[in-house]
Amino acid sequence: MTTAKASGVTAQSLAGTLAFCSEQRVGLLVARCPAADLAAAQAMEREGFGLMDTLVYFSREVAGPQPEDGAQVAVRDLAAGETGAVVEVARQAFTGYFGHYHADPKLDRRQCDEVYVDWARRTCESADRAEGVLVAAAGGRVLAFATMRVNSAEEGEGVLFGVAPAAQGRGIYRSLMIGGMRWCAARRCRRMVVSTQIANLAVQKVWTRLGFEPSGALLTFHKWF
Repeated sequence: MTTAKASGVTAQSLAGTLAFCSEQRVGLLVARCPAADLAAAQAMEREGFGLMDTLVYFSREVAGPQPEDGAQVAVRDLAAGETGAVVEVARQAFTGYFGHYHADPKLDRRQCDEVYVDWARRTCESADRAEGVLVAAAGGRVLAFATMRVNSAEEGEGVLFGVAPAAQGRGIYRSLMIGGMRWCAARRCRRMVVSTQIANLAVQKVWTRLGFEPSGALLTFHKWF
């Protein structure tokens, strides 16, 4: 099936987006608009779009002193030969994860899980110098990972984080966040941004404790043709 994604959809641009999907015989469109743009959201609802999730964004300045990391894990860049270990962590961490794919009853649950596994694999194998992968390791084992991206000269982003279920509850996610802040600062980004589903309160608590503040929100819609 042909799928498409559209960001920043507005009430005015929606007709053109739908026309494009018709011309390209798109089967599924994933569309996003700012949460504050109710006109866009309501226009999509009138066209049969279904709301799948709300993404909240948090940001923090990364110049200057970084928080102390007390966890007993080493956060470092991905090493050669570790892609398989990251893929396995992603497979464990994202089984049943409730993102916008899982929220759509028309999509297969197993394939929804695989979206995140494939995402992690592709980032590990990417040659894009604006991307990177951090791992948290202890005892020679990769326990968690974070994929990072430079969005602009001003902004770096923590994109995808995964902690193996057996390693959760040990402060490893916090360590990855601090490692991500340092990764962004090393590339002279002024700030780091992260995002998650609005109901994912656990990670938002970690962010606020590290000094991150809310910076925006997006609504995610699916449209089947």
